[in-house]
Amino acid sequence: MSAEEREPAGCGPAPAADDASASPEGEAAVAPLDWDRLPEPVRGRLAELAAAAVAGLPEVDVPHRLRRFARFTPAKRARLGGQALLHELRGSAAFRAAVLAWCHDHHPAAADTDDPLGAAALAVLGNAPDVATLVADAARRGEAGELRAELDAALSRADKLSLELERMRAELAEAREEARTAGQARDAEFAQLRRRVGEQGARLRSATDALDAAAADVEAVREQARRQLAAAVAERDQERARADRERARAEQAAAQVAAARQSAREARQADEVRLGLLVETLGGAVAGLRRELALGGGGPRPADLVAGARHVRAGAPVDDLAALDALLAVPSVHLVVDGYNVSKTGYPDLPLADQRTRLVRQLAALAARTGVEVTVVFDGAGVVAAPTRGSRGVRVLFSDVGVLADDVIRALVAAEPEGRPVLVATSDRAVVASVRERGAHALPSAVLLARLRG
Repeated sequence: MSAEEREPAGCGPAPAADDASASPEGEAAVAPLDWDRLPEPVRGRLAELAAAAVAGLPEVDVPHRLRRFARFTPAKRARLGGQALLHELRGSAAFRAAVLAWCHDHHPAAADTDDPLGAAALAVLGNAPDVATLVADAARRGEAGELRAELDAALSRADKLSLELERMRAELAEAREEARTAGQARDAEFAQLRRRVGEQGARLRSATDALDAAAADVEAVREQARRQLAAAVAERDQERARADRERARAEQAAAQVAAARQSAREARQADEVRLGLLVETLGGAVAGLRRELALGGGGPRPADLVAGARHVRAGAPVDDLAALDALLAVPSVHLVVDGYNVSKTGYPDLPLADQRTRLVRQLAALAARTGVEVTVVFDGAGVVAAPTRGSRGVRVLFSDVGVLADDVIRALVAAEPEGRPVLVATSDRAVVASVRERGAHALPSAVLLARLRG
């Protein structure tokens, strides 16, 4: 139901006194009319009369809630505002009187005796003494009209069914005649088909014999082709196996040649790098010697007599920041860092990935300040990817599966040419001992962390 069809909120049954007070002066009081028990045809006629009157009544006589329906057509007013119109008619004696007066002035046909619904509706509006009788008569006439309409419809259906029955009987007789004729034609055709089937049977037997002979020939040819195909497949497999062996031998030879070339290239590159580093180290040493010789004198220098400092020799541990800074100032120094040993010492509460990122970022800052070559080595077990940000100037290595980072550090120290200063930052005693044997300087993790923070 649409919003227009709902009764306004707060509207209930009108008091009985409204219907009694609507009686003209001098008439006896009439019993209150029960609007809820009005027949639906009478309610519909009341809604139609009110819908027609709303458009013609002065605006002051139309309740405020019904004024919006005045713009609709009469049919639309009755359809959309029927409930609201009936509610106002029931609750407002003034509106009923206005609608009744409008009907007498503009719709006199509503009181026609041939229209029991109109007479009953006007009696309800005027609260006439015989309203109950008129309403009951309208209800009876409505029921009688409905029964008469249903009877007429039933008789019409019966006539249509009778005509349909006659037509179907005629069609049945025609179908029976057609079936008899078709049966005779079918019998004749069946006899003709039996003769043709007999002829075709003889031809089929001859064709079947010829087919059996042809099938035997085909099977013989197929067996011969199968043997030839098997021999060709066996020969092809042998040739393919021989070709695979030759291909594998050629690939193995190519791989050996490529490996030999790669080994030679890597060896040459390693020798060139070592030679370059050695030349650079020797150049730095020669430059230092030249500076010392230019100053003259063979005795101790003022810097050698400063208290609280000592010379750092190759292979010696670096235990304080001053010694570390002095070594980092040496040309071509190579700083090798035991990654997890340093990061777990400095920030053990962080996840391993965050430890790697933070350590690499700090080492990159150190490399930028000092210009030293920095290599940091991590254990590769369980690592998904190496850090990619903040590693400019820092070589980040991860040990292969089954290889310890300690072994990679030892290999790095062994790969350096003799005479190049190498500094290994770790607190692992075994690593410290092994790298010092190869001439590298050992740097405790705590000292490196202090320099990174400073």
